[in-house]
Amino acid sequence: MTKLRLGVNIDHVATVRNARGGAHPDPVALAKAALRAGADGITAHLREDRRHMRDADMERLRAEIAAPLNMEMAATAEMVDIARRLRPHAVCLVPERRQEITTEGGLDVVGQSVTLAPVVAALAEAGIRVSLFIDPDPAQLRAAAAIGAPVVELHTGAYAEGRAGELERLRIAAALTTALGLECHAGHGLAYDNVAPVAALPAVRELNIGHFLIGQAIFDGIATVIAEMRARMDGARASSG
Repeated sequence: MTKLRLGVNIDHVATVRNARGGAHPDPVALAKAALRAGADGITAHLREDRRHMRDADMERLRAEIAAPLNMEMAATAEMVDIARRLRPHAVCLVPERRQEITTEGGLDVVGQSVTLAPVVAALAEAGIRVSLFIDPDPAQLRAAAAIGAPVVELHTGAYAEGRAGELERLRIAAALTTALGLECHAGHGLAYDNVAPVAALPAVRELNIGHFLIGQAIFDGIATVIAEMRARMDGARASSG
């Protein structure tokens, strides 16, 4: 059974820092601690309004960590230029609205394929692996494959909210990624109490988790929470066969 990777999103370390200004707590230091604790990669979202991660944070992450860096970003000319300059291991294209607190829903790849296709191509040309953050919908998956994105990240927010039928939607979508030749990731709203069913889906190769881990680390420390999440992911994976 292929090991399920854990990407740790460090955005909300920067959120806490920015509440007071200055340099503490340092998201780059947290990224290093997360990697020492067993994370497989680091995810950070550089928003257009820079509400948490700053350009300098991304530059330091690229320079100071050896593990894969996954840069979440909107599909804008400014962000494409930044990504092509930084050349992170991966870019995850996400929808972005100024008024939202966190990312709400997946990209509409079906409706925005003409806009998204050249962005995917430009990033791929720079040697960056591109993923699209999408809802677990077959039409969106097929559209992602059609515009050349090698990876999709399934939005697990509705599942995390306990909506009926969402785990089955994720199961069907994850299975379809294999048929389409896509690598399947998943994330949003995952926590100790709901991660196992998603981790058990055979097609899922990586989970990206941020808010819960950072919040729980206030009580238990980042090393403890990553070890616990890692154990729950691995246990679910092992039990799935």
